[in-house]
Amino acid sequence: MIAFTAAEIADITDGRLAAEPGITPASVVTDSREATAGSLYVAKPGENADGHDFVGAAFDRGAVLALVEREVADAAGTDYPAVVVEDTVLAMGALAAEAVRRIRASRAAAGAAFTVVGITGSAGKTTTKDLLAGIFAAAGAEGATVAPQGSYNGEIGVPLTVFKADFDTRYLVIEMGATGIGHIQYLADMVRPEIGVVLGVGSAHAGEFGGVENIAVAKGELVEALPAGGTAVLNLDDSRVAAMATRTRARVLGYTSRAAGPGQDTTIQADVAQADVVRAADVDLNADGHPEFELYLPADVTDGKAPQGPTRHHVAAKLIGAHHMANLLAAAAAAHAAGIPGAQIAASLSAQTAASRWRMERTERPDGVTVINDAYNANPESMRAALRTLAELGRGRRTWAVLGAMLELGPDSIREHMAVGTQVVRLNISRLVVVGREARSLYVSAVNEGSWGDECVFAETADEAYELLQAELQPGDLVLFKSSNGIGLRHLGDRIALPPHATQDSPERSAEGTAATATEGSAQL
Repeated sequence: MIAFTAAEIADITDGRLAAEPGITPASVVTDSREATAGSLYVAKPGENADGHDFVGAAFDRGAVLALVEREVADAAGTDYPAVVVEDTVLAMGALAAEAVRRIRASRAAAGAAFTVVGITGSAGKTTTKDLLAGIFAAAGAEGATVAPQGSYNGEIGVPLTVFKADFDTRYLVIEMGATGIGHIQYLADMVRPEIGVVLGVGSAHAGEFGGVENIAVAKGELVEALPAGGTAVLNLDDSRVAAMATRTRARVLGYTSRAAGPGQDTTIQADVAQADVVRAADVDLNADGHPEFELYLPADVTDGKAPQGPTRHHVAAKLIGAHHMANLLAAAAAAHAAGIPGAQIAASLSAQTAASRWRMERTERPDGVTVINDAYNANPESMRAALRTLAELGRGRRTWAVLGAMLELGPDSIREHMAVGTQVVRLNISRLVVVGREARSLYVSAVNEGSWGDECVFAETADEAYELLQAELQPGDLVLFKSSNGIGLRHLGDRIALPPHATQDSPERSAEGTAATATEGSAQL
């Protein structure tokens, strides 16, 4: 973390200093339980709890300063050392922006490079972030790589990621989510990325945004914020993303998995030069559902020499599902824009497994049941992709789709859930278990499409679904769990995949933690 004194924090945040000016925190936390010796505790008011109620607990664990919206006193009536601001979340953002500015200035003065990469999109942000961070780390460049923990991608998570960086940081990878227009512009203004990656514009959270077109407006704020010397990495297989080429002054580097025809490729927007495209060719899924393909990267210019044409590299990925092609190509394109050699990019993509939980996470039970837990998030696009993967991997096996609701779809919710139910039947998935009333239209659609009897079951609760699965799963079965994060089917997937004593993650955090991180993860598109 970049060191700030209490006096500097007050100055940067336009706050009032109510502490010794020389206090210098060593870390920043928004959950009092994570406070350690030397922490700055940010007291964030939340929907379920107020962080100010936990200031004392943070100091008990070693915090030396609090960022608050009102002063808090201990049992003796003495105020805890604090910087008092109007809005603690905005104050975190201001502090993070100053940290990035200082790192960039310090490294420039020392002749050292510093690259900030912003990643946004309706799906795949966390996987792409993990892949790119893995490429940077494997490249062995001088300096560290800092990337978000899990899916920290909002107005709280981005500053927390920045606070992990210091003057030795070479690459800072930032995941950017939003629930409305202007959110990504705010995050981009905070970290000033040189490379911006837009993965896709989907229908998730369309209800909050007021439609898919507004989602495209919001996602494009990232490329609009890039400097003229930067690079916008755009998914050319998504027409709304490809159209963002006209919204940036930066160089545009596109990526596509569509096969190029003879001569000009008509799938590519005229605004994107043919030479500035990362391609995948000969795409195939192996028996374990892992994508393999030939990666074509634009020519590199090294040591002042003229480019010699595109380079070709074989990638045998370890991620599960064809839908990860977009994430693999996006990471490759961003790494190429950052100057990583193609051979290193391909080698890293071929070596990496899923780094974050509940993203097509595969578990082989001792009894031969295979569990794929992809229930960290869900939207119509990712739901369809996961079901196709289930069908492809399950040839010759009995397949189960355990599905919950896709949240925040607005007026299209019933229609989208019914479309998923129809797809389950048409893909010949053996058994469908629909969990929760929010997803009942999915169940009704599957029944109407011709699934009946024990082929399709509706469970009111996750516990009901658990009892059913425990009783009926057989050796050799393949079971997929998929829902929006708020539905919580990832925990049901863990219960089925692992014995009770081996659960990898506890249920939802307590009120303070939930309040502090409510804008992270699935709440951000």
